[in-house]
Amino acid sequence: MIERDGRVEAFLLALREGADYDSPNYRWFAQRYPRFLYVDRIVVAAGTQARGAGRRLYRELHALAVRDTVPWITCEFDIEPPNPASERFHAGLGFREVGRQSLHGGRKTVSLQALDVAAGDTPLAALDAG
Repeated sequence: MIERDGRVEAFLLALREGADYDSPNYRWFAQRYPRFLYVDRIVVAAGTQARGAGRRLYRELHALAVRDTVPWITCEFDIEPPNPASERFHAGLGFREVGRQSLHGGRKTVSLQALDVAAGDTPLAALDAG
């Protein structure tokens, strides 16, 4: 969480494997990845966007994954309806699509994304080093 002057400006909610969580996206990753961190939600206040809060939260999550030897950080974003800002943001951090899932009777499609923390050569790893 990022706070400023007693106000929450941004937060990231992540879960490890083995959580009792009924999200279809979380379950998709749980069926395929024995160890992972799943980003369920990231929220950045409108006035804080474009100031690096999202990257900072992901950098801190990446450092946690490295510390705890968790090989994957996973997440998803909408591709139907499209969310091009999230797509650009996650691509810039080194996330890659590992699957797609249709939800809500086909009214929504998500791109399931994973970042290979174990590879050590991601843009987030470079930020950790700097």
